[in-house]
Amino acid sequence: MRAPDDYIEIFLQPGEFFFGDEATRIRTVLGSCVAITIWHPAKRWGGMVHYLVPSRGQRAIDTLDARYGDEAMLMLLKEVVAIDTDPNEYQIKVFGGGNMFPHLNHEAAMQIGRRNIEQAKDMLRTLGLDVAAEHTGGAGHRTVILDNWSGDVWMKYSRVPDDRTQGDTK
Repeated sequence: MRAPDDYIEIFLQPGEFFFGDEATRIRTVLGSCVAITIWHPAKRWGGMVHYLVPSRGQRAIDTLDARYGDEAMLMLLKEVVAIDTDPNEYQIKVFGGGNMFPHLNHEAAMQIGRRNIEQAKDMLRTLGLDVAAEHTGGAGHRTVILDNWSGDVWMKYSRVPDDRTQGDTK
């Protein structure tokens, strides 16, 4: 499907989300963060979250923050309900959670990319939402683009070299 002549392009920074109509393209760049895209095929509305960490633990009672996976998804779902649609009508895709420093040994608790992926999958499963596609993990970063007029999601993956194989030559 061809892009509208007057579409807007939104670039999400870490900790942001956006939900818009068919005249919208949403893009972001991910490392260990995770992006979840949602798109409604009939209405051609869609959105994306770009979260940094799974959860903040203790949450302020009335303030949601898109830096945290659990809260970012709630913010997006509020938008879904606001246009009188059901979350189960959306195509959902998950991206990111890359290991940006594969040459470093990390304790399990510090592997934020892996924890972000687990948060996304657990959260979507708990909400009863099916994932249509995913590209997660690995050692690298991703550029993700969602075109709301078509529902196409474009993803470019770039591997991060493992510095252990990059030695000095003398």
